[in-house]
Amino acid sequence: MSDNQLRVVWIYPDLLSTYGDQGNVLVVERRAHQRGLDVARLDVRSDQPIPTSGDIYLIGGGEDRPQRLAAERLRRDGGLQRAVENGAIVFSVCAGYQILGHEFINDLGQREPGLGLLDVVSVRGEGERCVGDVLGDVDPRLGLPPLTGFENHQGVTHLGPTARPLAQVRFGNGNGTGDGTEGAYNDTVFGTYMHGPVLARNPLIADLLLKLALDVNALPPTDDRWYEALRDERIAAAQAPA
Repeated sequence: MSDNQLRVVWIYPDLLSTYGDQGNVLVVERRAHQRGLDVARLDVRSDQPIPTSGDIYLIGGGEDRPQRLAAERLRRDGGLQRAVENGAIVFSVCAGYQILGHEFINDLGQREPGLGLLDVVSVRGEGERCVGDVLGDVDPRLGLPPLTGFENHQGVTHLGPTARPLAQVRFGNGNGTGDGTEGAYNDTVFGTYMHGPVLARNPLIADLLLKLALDVNALPPTDDRWYEALRDERIAAAQAPA
């Protein structure tokens, strides 16, 4: 942070905001405002340069062609990579998650280079599309309650040795590899297949991003009754018999 202002960057809403993931940036803003923080939000379209001075960067999901275009422009721009080198926090969903890895399969059926910010590789799954509610246990090192979200993807993402699974699924497919993993993270970069938007379903993940950006161990408490009601409903839905 600088000038006591938290800088939140929403990347390419014109390409990667198909599934309502822009709600994630709204939740981060709201959680910061509830703690009395001044937030400067910047929505960066795909024809604009990525600023390198942000504190938290969010990337959403999108369809195959916009995903390829976003990857091409982010590689060419280089701003997100420089921001991470400067210590920025990144949270990505679905197509954005794949882009942060080493490579994925694009709409032309070709291997498309990613940004290499997460040690993951994504391929196209051969089975049924992964669609439905997901419930999982977040990596205990993050100190968070169970993850709830909605997945809708054909991709299968394999984690390399330096990537940690964000969660282990109880219900759902997650990364699609059959090993029960969902998402991936390292120290400052996070990826997940969960929509919802995922931070509305899991506000303590938004708080984790804030704590990392602020370099603090705790935040002042907030009224979470609305979030908890939503979480309880969606967790019950995930566990209901088919």
